[in-house]
Amino acid sequence: MGVARYIRDEKDAIKEVIYQSGIRVKPVYNRKDLEEVGFDYESDLGDPGEYPFTRSLHPQGYRSRAWTTRQYTGFGTPEDTNQRFKYMISHGQSGLNVAFDLPTQMGLDSDDPKAEGEVGRVGMAVDSLRDFEIAFKDIPFNKIGSGLTINANASVMLAMYQAVAEKFGYKKETISATPQNDILKEMIGRGAWIFPVEPAVRLVGDTIEYAVKELPRCNPVSVCGYHIRESGATPVQEIACAFEIARAYIDNVAARGIEPNKFVGRFTFNFNVFGNIWEQIAKFRAARKLWAKMLREDYGVEEKKKLFLRGLFGGGGSGLTKEQPENNIIRGAYYALAAALGGAQTTALCSFDEAYTIPTPRAALLSLRTLELLMDEIGLRDTVDPLAGSYFIETLTKQMEEKIREEMKRIQEMGGMVKSVATGSIQREVARQAYEFEKSIQNKEAIKVGVNKYMEGDQPEVELHAYNESWAENQISGLKELCRTRDNRMVTSMLKNLEQSARTGKNVMPDLVECCRVYATVGEMTGVFRDVFGEWQEPNLF
Repeated sequence: MGVARYIRDEKDAIKEVIYQSGIRVKPVYNRKDLEEVGFDYESDLGDPGEYPFTRSLHPQGYRSRAWTTRQYTGFGTPEDTNQRFKYMISHGQSGLNVAFDLPTQMGLDSDDPKAEGEVGRVGMAVDSLRDFEIAFKDIPFNKIGSGLTINANASVMLAMYQAVAEKFGYKKETISATPQNDILKEMIGRGAWIFPVEPAVRLVGDTIEYAVKELPRCNPVSVCGYHIRESGATPVQEIACAFEIARAYIDNVAARGIEPNKFVGRFTFNFNVFGNIWEQIAKFRAARKLWAKMLREDYGVEEKKKLFLRGLFGGGGSGLTKEQPENNIIRGAYYALAAALGGAQTTALCSFDEAYTIPTPRAALLSLRTLELLMDEIGLRDTVDPLAGSYFIETLTKQMEEKIREEMKRIQEMGGMVKSVATGSIQREVARQAYEFEKSIQNKEAIKVGVNKYMEGDQPEVELHAYNESWAENQISGLKELCRTRDNRMVTSMLKNLEQSARTGKNVMPDLVECCRVYATVGEMTGVFRDVFGEWQEPNLF
């Protein structure tokens, strides 16, 4: 079904409401509903800042600290991206969330024939450390943390981030970076994968192990339910899949002899916000509770801060429409409200024009101002978890928790997330849900304003972000100059070391850092992994 199914009578009165998670909503809730779901204050809610953290990770909530604003930014050349970084920071943005173009995501250099037409199109083009030197020029690494939205070759980008920070004079112990680095969700929902499942998960484990030992302020993985939800999953499936993906990464690193309590506190999450506001709020509250319980009960983690569900609640691309695009400004404001009421630590809001194009500066600034309005004008920092104690919200949170648990158990019974992805089981289910979602929009079981209801009015024009052919020309020219002037003998030597580590099972991160320092290219480093690991052949889904 769609975001929510509304069954109405002939007078348009609502007879029944069914959320996408399968929960039927009653017209009225009271204390008997809490009794029926077995609600207990201490184990299900508790005080803010106390286990199981349903209400908040911190006793004072947003009073002690507002959520971080981290708008998704990056396009064209590193020079263009550097300008946009500075623009957003100058207007109050407190963290970076870096977009990479598709060739970079797929480990291709800008002069690769497969990259033609895509260089700089949907994010920043990166071929080598030289591009990072340009993109991050004058960015204070000791004050601004960076999310790196990349997965298949996240290990390369994390190594490059360390190398550029050190070149700018920052110690690696002081830098803060969060590569998305969630390859299993790529295989489920987005498609930017390169290597087979097991070596791909191994590379994620290498970054986690390396960060534990060398990068104390980095979060080496951001498990991304966001794109699984964008691909058709229900809110319940979004959280369940994310937690089972996290379990796969935890188990990989634990098998190396590193206790989970030494690294799980560095996990972050990226969750989606679109659809019914109450379902989203309950989803986030239930997720905070479940994550803490999972770590304590399954992995013996006790330290409070290591039980925190930390991450970015952002969105929501699938909620935006090409039809009547200015409606997306209003949608975005309510998505931001849901994230704040759900207790987000970091929020990135899709801009109203993203159904058409890369956000224009005006649209990106409107999204940033939306978040700032909620912080400083509307009152979202007044008190902690203002919906706590609501008969409806607490019942719904408890119901969401139980449904997420059921879905997690189902994935475990299929053999776990790695096996489920390798066989295509999860992908088939998400694809089926996407079909059901689209069908519900077409038959009007789910209402989308401006799409299947209230369609009257003119279609306003949206400023498009035109693709500039010179981006590719400049990147390729710079790449050729780099390859001509660098120490190619040293590059060859470092790449051979990387290959040896990849073949023998040694952690590849130290070699990647050295490769970056001598200006090996993204294509060369990823090419080593392609030669050693091969490429993944996606299973047939139907």
